[in-house]
Parts: sequence; C-alpha cells; structure tokens
Amino acid sequence: MRVVVTDPNLLPLRDEFEDLLPKATEVTWLPADLLDALRTADVLVGPVFTQELAGAAQQLRLVQVAGAGTDRIEASGVPVANTYHHEDSIAEYIVWALIGLRRDLPAADAALRRNQWRSNVYDPAIPQPDTLGSARVGFLGFGHIGRATWRLLEAFGAQGQAVTASGKADGLSWAGDVSQLDRLLDESDTLVVSAPLTGTTRGIIGAAELERLGPDGVLVNVARGPLVQQQPLYDALQNRTIRAAALDVWYSYPATGDQTAPADVPFGELDNVLLTPHLSGITRQTFRGRIEDIAANIHALANGNELRNVVRL
Repeated sequence: MRVVVTDPNLLPLRDEFEDLLPKATEVTWLPADLLDALRTADVLVGPVFTQELAGAAQQLRLVQVAGAGTDRIEASGVPVANTYHHEDSIAEYIVWALIGLRRDLPAADAALRRNQWRSNVYDPAIPQPDTLGSARVGFLGFGHIGRATWRLLEAFGAQGQAVTASGKADGLSWAGDVSQLDRLLDESDTLVVSAPLTGTTRGIIGAAELERLGPDGVLVNVARGPLVQQQPLYDALQNRTIRAAALDVWYSYPATGDQTAPADVPFGELDNVLLTPHLSGITRQTFRGRIEDIAANIHALANGNELRNVVRL
C-alpha cells in the first residue's frame, strides 16, 4: 500500500499516523514532485485533487481529505472520503469570539494599551454589555459544528434557531430550510455561519441579509469565506449596519509561504472585526481524531472492507 500525504497539518502527528497504518505501508510526505509520486500511489491524503493530478494517478484507489471540506476535489472516478473531529475545537473558538465581540473586549484591550480605561464604569456613554446567555443565536447550517457549538451555548442559556438544508435540527427553538433565512436573521442577534460551500450557499449572505441581522448583530464565519459576500460584509461593518464579526475563513489563501491578503477589501482596517487565519479547528485533538479515521480507511481499503465517510464516488 502506497500512501501520499500532501496535507502539512498532519506532520506534527507523523509518527503516530504511521504507527496506525497497515504493516509495510509506504508513506511519502509532501513530495516535491507530486505528479511522479502519484503514479504508483494507492491513496492520496490531502485537500486538493485536480484533473492534472488525476491524469497521473492511474492506480489511485482513494482520495482521503484530512478534513470536512471537499470543495477543492475537482476530479472524479476515485472514491473521496472526508473526516471531521474539528467541531469541538471550532465550537470553543465561536464561544470565545462571541463573548469577546458582544462585550467589546478587543476594543477594551486596544484602549488600555493606550492607557484609556474603556468601560461603562469610567465612561457612562458606553453601554453595559449583555451576557452570552441573552444571545439569540441563528445557525446557518447545523451539522457537526452547529451541534457542538449549540451544546456549549445552550449551557450559557442562549436561545437557538437554525436554517439547514434538511430544515431539521434537534434541541433548538425552531429550524427551517433556506426559505426561512429572512426569519432567522430577523429573530437573531448572532449569526453562526457553518454551512458547506455549494452553488446554493455561495454568496447567500449579502447586504440585505446583513441589514436584517441589524445593528446589534454579530456574525461568525467558520464555514468558507464566499458564503458571505465580502464587499457587503465590509460595508456593513464599516457603517455599523451590524455590530461586529469574527472571520476565520477567507477569500484568498497563500499559494506558498504565509503571506497574502485574505480578501479584496481591507478588513484589517476595521476595529469591530476579529481576524484569524483559518485556525479555529487546528488543535492536536482535531488531528488525532482525523488520523485515526484516515488510518481506519486505509486498513479498510487494504482488507477490501467498506470505507467510512465516502462523500462521492
């Protein structure tokens, strides 16, 4: 069994991953010549599979994504499987972001670094903030991430509702399909975007939707950047059409290295947005769970058993 790994997020668990694989498995990590490495590979573990790669990978039997998203898997004809385990880590991030933004903690931190005590105690013009327990949280998507986040937010006493592809979700005040999006925004002061990126969801949040979320609204996007239209989001933040946002997913990513602008608009110039480089799910616990799933699929492939989490054939 020959396995090619192109996902650098697995490198910190390299030894643990290889220990989980069938004996005599040959693993190539981050090959300099990927096309050549794929010519004899049985499994590709990585986030990207193009038509060019498929042309070289004539013996490939499985494309295993080390995460949930398969939007960069272009080629067909080979089973594609994904894995999760990021939901608890992302849920922690969402709770952290919501507490920080609803209580204006980033602004208070920045002000005190200038020796300004930014608090209602010292400036009565600053309103007293609300607790997370008073939040009315709308979920756009209620899969692994939504459910894990709701478990935490429910413990705080928040109210929750959701728009999902199925129109169903347990444990919330209500759930509906995408036709109920306007209602969701009207009845929420917090929007958690965690739906997959599809032709239907691309650009689903624009100027009209942000207007409905309103001036107390906080948006957190942990799905994919393009679900939210970037120019309308920038305008809504700049004009205080909504209160704040936490953005962990983007519109542009570095091709190499760690430098590139994440969007076409200067979100970094705004003081009411938290910017993070797609790190909400990046924890050791996330990737330990993922390597176990990936190794289990490689064992299944070797033994002729059914694969887990196959999302397309």
